[in-house]
Amino acid sequence: MTRLPRLARALITALTALLTVPLASATARASTEPKTPASTEPVAPADFVALRSVDPTILQEIRYFTPHNFVGERIDGYEQPMCILTRPAAQALHLAQQKLLREGYSLKVYDCYRPQRAVDHFVRWAKDLDDQRMKGEFYPHVDKTRLFADGYIAEKSGHSRGSTMDLTIVRLPARPTHPYVPGQPLVPCYAPKKERFPDNSLDMGTGFDCFDTLSHTLDPRVQGEQRANRLLLKSTLESLGFVNLAEEWWHYTYKPEPYPGTYFDFPVSAKSLTKERSTD
Repeated sequence: MTRLPRLARALITALTALLTVPLASATARASTEPKTPASTEPVAPADFVALRSVDPTILQEIRYFTPHNFVGERIDGYEQPMCILTRPAAQALHLAQQKLLREGYSLKVYDCYRPQRAVDHFVRWAKDLDDQRMKGEFYPHVDKTRLFADGYIAEKSGHSRGSTMDLTIVRLPARPTHPYVPGQPLVPCYAPKKERFPDNSLDMGTGFDCFDTLSHTLDPRVQGEQRANRLLLKSTLESLGFVNLAEEWWHYTYKPEPYPGTYFDFPVSAKSLTKERSTD
């Protein structure tokens, strides 16, 4: 009469042991396997800063956060309308701003650090020959098939290294910039200042991001007040270590660059600067 209960107990013990082994193994694996981080979004190195934290007086009109650019929509990676730069570049801009403020002017940045994903967005757009919604303003004389060959679009940008910015000069007190309304009639970026899209910048001869040889900083066709304004920007920045890209009056890089061979891809956002940077 005692064999059946004893046999049953033996079977229960054996089954319990078989079930416990896989569970214990799974628990052991879970404790030793590396944990997947909740977010793999890249962050900025510690020496990248928000320009506003270094000089809050420099005006900011981050065009790629808006649809008012040559693509016609907000660009990938621009999560907030802010300027991010390496600290040395931001500090040098602060010195330039101090010089201009004494003369009744202010710097205004259109773009600063640019993530690689934004550059990739430009490349995809340039290959889509059917999308020419902003041609009337930004590249009226340029066939879109020539954007790569003529150097207007490239697969890498110095902006992604963190020490390059696009900027202009504004006379103080600064007037508000006229808001852009998608779908409004487009005027060529090289039209007279009173005709092209209104910008509170000094008259530099063309608008920002104008794909035209008139944007070359020292183009001989640009004379008088327009040339003087370009030279004011150029001389102010070059005296503090910035180098101009000859094809774009608005494009400057601070030298020496802290990251001359690195192209970053963290988003343009305060979170990229404040997230915990783990070295584990």
